[in-house]
Amino acid sequence: MPILTNEGASVSYTDSGAPPGRPDAPTVVFGHGLLFSGWMFSAQIETLRGDYRCVAVDWRGQGASPPAEGGYDMDTLSRDAIALIEHLGVAPVHFVGLSMGGFVGQRIAARRPELLRSLTLLDTSPDREERSAALQDVVLSYIYRVVGIGPVRRPVEKIMLGPTFRADARSKPIVQEWIDMLSRCDREGMQQAILAVARRDGISDEIGAIKAPTLVAVGADDVPTPVKKSRRIAELIPGARLEIIANAGHSSTIEQPEAVSQLLAGFLAEVDGPET
Repeated sequence: MPILTNEGASVSYTDSGAPPGRPDAPTVVFGHGLLFSGWMFSAQIETLRGDYRCVAVDWRGQGASPPAEGGYDMDTLSRDAIALIEHLGVAPVHFVGLSMGGFVGQRIAARRPELLRSLTLLDTSPDREERSAALQDVVLSYIYRVVGIGPVRRPVEKIMLGPTFRADARSKPIVQEWIDMLSRCDREGMQQAILAVARRDGISDEIGAIKAPTLVAVGADDVPTPVKKSRRIAELIPGARLEIIANAGHSSTIEQPEAVSQLLAGFLAEVDGPET
């Protein structure tokens, strides 16, 4: 995987490159949710790569990105994403962020509007973490750092995945692949990521200034960022469109990959018009 160095940290990413015969095709940048990597957008990238250049970042300490020195916050990750967009010279981009990636996307759209062609926010929130959830995150992060994912696997699955997906036997290989990835991650780096989410600042006072066409989508069964959070985003961002994805929890791109892929493809085509 290619690596970007920003502010002393190494940030890995994947890049599909421009579609054949389409060197000027728009770029879609994907920002994943906590405990995942760009892998969680595999289905969406497969759907879109014929029309778009698809770039998926692995946030610090997650996926293929090594942990950085000390902790970080959502502003740090926003600067990483901005540095990547500028390094590749692909602005303005379509930015797609799920959960943690959505915290980043809102910041970029509000503060660097010239970098975005559109914004898609999946299963995310404009607010700081609620106190009870933040405490739960901190406790789970310390358990995970000391003993790994094993003892906290079940509660983590219930938080990150909806009941329909968890009950489907066909989901087991996908869940196991995710757990195997988590097992290979540096524990300290992942703890930094969890604490960054638990301690994040809200962005609700800034997102009313977002001008990019915005799609807000959320799993109907999302527990960490329930529908009311996405509805709040859609109310705050002028002209934002809200979609609720049936039979999906917090990780909608994995739980309902076809539904999310088609929703995203339709939205991007609408934004770009005949250009793509």
